[in-house]
Amino acid sequence: MAADRTRTLLDMVERIGNRVPHPVVIFVLLNAILIVLSHLLAMAGAGLSYRYIDPETHAVETATTAARSLLTADGMRFMYTGVVRNFMAFEAVGVIIVAMIGVGIAEEAGLVRALIRKLVIIAPPGALMYLLVFVGILSSVAADAGYLVLIPLAAAAVASVGRHPLAGLAAAFAAVAAAFLVNILIVPTDGILTGLTNDAIHLVDPTRSIGLTANMWFSIASVALLTVLISVVTERVVEPRLGPYHGEPVAGAGEGPLSAEERRGLRFALLGLVGVLLFLALMTLPPGAPLRHPETGALLGDSPFMHSLIVTITLLFLGSGIGYGLGAGTIRGTQDVVNAATKAIASLSGLIFLLLVISQFMAYLNYTNLATLAAASLTGLLQRTELDALWLLLGFVFVVFLLDLVITGAVPKWAIFAPVFVPLLMRLNVAPEAVLAAYRVGDSPMNAITPLNAYFAMIVVFAQKYQKDAGVGTVIALMLPYVLVLAVVWTLLLAAWYLLGLPWGF
Repeated sequence: MAADRTRTLLDMVERIGNRVPHPVVIFVLLNAILIVLSHLLAMAGAGLSYRYIDPETHAVETATTAARSLLTADGMRFMYTGVVRNFMAFEAVGVIIVAMIGVGIAEEAGLVRALIRKLVIIAPPGALMYLLVFVGILSSVAADAGYLVLIPLAAAAVASVGRHPLAGLAAAFAAVAAAFLVNILIVPTDGILTGLTNDAIHLVDPTRSIGLTANMWFSIASVALLTVLISVVTERVVEPRLGPYHGEPVAGAGEGPLSAEERRGLRFALLGLVGVLLFLALMTLPPGAPLRHPETGALLGDSPFMHSLIVTITLLFLGSGIGYGLGAGTIRGTQDVVNAATKAIASLSGLIFLLLVISQFMAYLNYTNLATLAAASLTGLLQRTELDALWLLLGFVFVVFLLDLVITGAVPKWAIFAPVFVPLLMRLNVAPEAVLAAYRVGDSPMNAITPLNAYFAMIVVFAQKYQKDAGVGTVIALMLPYVLVLAVVWTLLLAAWYLLGLPWGF
């Protein structure tokens, strides 16, 4: 009965969500609402002062912010003259286009299909979903590459063994988005979050600092827990609701062993991959290499290499994809490569138009200061509740949950939260490592259902490949079970870890 009620509820969410207008229309309406709301709040004199940490200078600053109207002469001038500027500043556009060049060539050459079939052959059937989820969680080490590469690959891999591709898509999206801030490795975001945390710690104790591995034990435990949770939710809730797949046949599904041409293609793909790796080694390993930091010589952290991981991913797919095509005979000349890249970019036309509209909304949100006002107001409200340490920590997680719906970036929120909650909880004898761990829990799950996630629209496009009438409601209904389960169970893990006094890292 409980399963039937859950299925009925999710079906209702999908129907309602899919009845709303096209996402482009939704964001046009949201822009209109934001314009009016900004004017009303500006007329009401909405504003406040708050402290934040400047991510560039690491200085604690006091800022006064107020609502800015988009209906003033300055506001209308900003909207009219900023259309192109706002679009070009929206980083997701460039990331998607650049990544899809490499991925598109690899897919058109047949490399992606061959790799999926190879994975299915060597992976035990019962472990396939767990393997895809685990890799999805670890993909945050390559920034946003998981969204662009792993999610469509997971859908195809799951379909190739006769299961519903949307189950693979949902599991991979949950792994990439809803578990974004934990990993068993040190990822680029860790350096920024740790630096902001130390700046906040020094407001209370200038002699105390934490390291990059301050949350390592909690992160490793979280990765193990989330791998199991996401896989179980997929197999026990999401997949039974979807039922058997009756859509168009998926390439590679039900095919036998790899052909001689495919095996030869994979050997050539390996050679192409090795060639790209050798190039990258020359660009990164020698002292003074171009992709090292020009002053410190660092390769990790704040370096050209870490800031261009999407280019690295593209080159890896480009080299291995062209190698596979030459070996398998699916690429016979440069024109085939150009055609494959052109086809990949052409497939993004609808998404690019949507991102144009979303980029305006994000720019308006920043101009009006409404997101900052919401974050600072909720922070002040929670600070005044006078809860004890554990409940304040859990309340902090809940506030981050809410704000992640409108402020999706991990760094901007932490720049506002850290100088408030780290000192506040330290005075209640809560370790700063615990506060940072709580932020990781709160910042991740909502990424899977907020339309303001820059890649949410792309997930809808991926879903439409297998279900033509898929829309925003389809994706939200798919992801809602993950968000609810992860939000509850992961928060319980945080509370248990705190109560047991376990080390957060080293």
